[in-house]
Amino acid sequence: MFRAGAGRLAGLAGALLGWRPEEFWRATPAELAAILVALTGTTQAPASRGDLARLMEMFPDG
Repeated sequence: MFRAGAGRLAGLAGALLGWRPEEFWRATPAELAAILVALTGTTQAPASRGDLARLMEMFPDG
């Protein structure tokens, strides 16, 4: 799941921002989010504890 999502984001960053793969992978999630907010003018509420708990259940470590 992560791989597919990361691949889509990398492709979007390349198409929309002209980023090469190494530029995408060096960027932090906060940097990418800030650029996308600046481009779209939209914001999204941060994840809640419940959101994080659901994600941790869906994608457990090791």
